[in-house]
Amino acid sequence: MEQELEETVEQKWYEDDNDDDIGYSFKEYDVTSTPNDFNTKTIIDFIESGLFKIPGFQRNYIWDLKRASKLIESIIIGLPIPQVFLYEESKNSYLVIDGQQRLLTLYFFFKKRFPKKEKRFELRQIFDDNGKFPDEILHNDDYFEDFKLKLNEASQPEKNKLHGISYPTLGEFKTSFDLRTVRNIMIKQNFPTDDDSAMFEIFNRLNSGGVVLKPQEIRTSLYHSKFYNHLYKLNLNENWRSLLNKSEPDIHMKDVEILLRGFAMLLASDDYRPSMTRFLNEFSKKSRNFKPESLPYFQQLFESFCEKAVALNQKMFVSKSGKFSITVFESIFVALCSDAAKKESLDIKVTTNVTIELLKSNSDFIKASQDNTAGKGNVESRLRIAKEIIG
Repeated sequence: MEQELEETVEQKWYEDDNDDDIGYSFKEYDVTSTPNDFNTKTIIDFIESGLFKIPGFQRNYIWDLKRASKLIESIIIGLPIPQVFLYEESKNSYLVIDGQQRLLTLYFFFKKRFPKKEKRFELRQIFDDNGKFPDEILHNDDYFEDFKLKLNEASQPEKNKLHGISYPTLGEFKTSFDLRTVRNIMIKQNFPTDDDSAMFEIFNRLNSGGVVLKPQEIRTSLYHSKFYNHLYKLNLNENWRSLLNKSEPDIHMKDVEILLRGFAMLLASDDYRPSMTRFLNEFSKKSRNFKPESLPYFQQLFESFCEKAVALNQKMFVSKSGKFSITVFESIFVALCSDAAKKESLDIKVTTNVTIELLKSNSDFIKASQDNTAGKGNVESRLRIAKEIIG
């Protein structure tokens, strides 16, 4: 318990945010789930055809060869494995909610290749960009090694007869492996019909593995897009890291969420309604349809904003407590960049340290930043006051 508290304190490098602002209740939904048993060969076909979509990873493939081999062994000898949960996005399109590691293990074994540990972060980016692992990457020994089952232990007196075999050398076990079934639970949201918000809550409840996932970790899997790829790149920007006063990316992706929130307020603040979590989810979903040509502009706009902010005052967004203030950041970002964004120009408004301090010390702005920060009235007040003072 003490360790958990220490980790919480260490990770809390920001303020003025409603971390518990989830905003969903299961009583709002009509959700059905249907069990289906598919054999492993069919599951591989579904993955390769895109019927089963493995989302942009909220984390890398983390299994080692020993654990992956145990799963394959269990399938071959007929031991049950945990069921897989999938969300029906649309007809013939299912998003993997829980079971990503297991399905990828099946896929890697079928492809006869296993990802090298030191290359998995890079492989994550390749997968996110392509929606799959291209053949030239799968067969590149810099990224993958041959997938041969690792089942023998030094302490075992007898050798496991499956040790060292691969998919092509399954021999008498190949039919058993190909035809062994895995239970798949297909989940569909029937109501409400105008969004897929249940998907977020279902993922939160199923894919926690005993660890509470933060909202942005879930979004990364459920709403991955080319816009999100740009957010990841911006999150590594040197000036942005300086403004955050945090050299390394946040393990729970809070810094990415702050970026997302800034752009959501910049581009869609007129549509804001609580909760903040719901608003960011809806914006993330809409971002999938952003025009590809607009994404480099958003990146240039933010890079230009950060460059000017660092030049003016590296601690511009730091509160009196010494922490990064999300409300101050988003208010200044919108105030200085909204006109430029409407014209798709890089003509960001100029401000001064004096003006920034006037905003941060404004009593109405402070009041709107202390309690119920995600309330519609407080969000509107902060953005309005910032535009009046510095915009």
